[in-house]
Amino acid sequence: EVQKLNQQLEEKNGEIQQMINQPPYEKEREILRLQKTLAEREKAQATSDVLCRSLTDETHQLQRKLASTAEMCQHLAKCLEEKQRKEKGNSDDQIPTERSNQVFLQLLYLLDNETSLQALICSLQEENRILKQKVVHV
Repeated sequence: EVQKLNQQLEEKNGEIQQMINQPPYEKEREILRLQKTLAEREKAQATSDVLCRSLTDETHQLQRKLASTAEMCQHLAKCLEEKQRKEKGNSDDQIPTERSNQVFLQLLYLLDNETSLQALICSLQEENRILKQKVVHV
């Protein structure tokens, strides 16, 4: 390993000697090339940082929207259950509330997991479809 490192050091020293022995205009050209590469990398890093911040902000905004939608779904499920209870007076009407509570708990769990954002949207759409069907039925 020491020999390998010494060989790498010799190669780097050779590169340095080569740079020192280059005519001044080639040194300047190499410096300009390296500066240009550095500027491009800094620009790419800045763009990446801006995009990351933007995506993070958008993720947080979507999480807040999904949380409020989940709360609304739970509220609608409770309202639906109350209407069904009033209309039928059956104790079997507890099933929609249990289902909506399960979905609500799943939604809250998914909100904590940013990688499951698409699954959360699908779950919300499915719950919304079910609630709309129940509203039409009522």
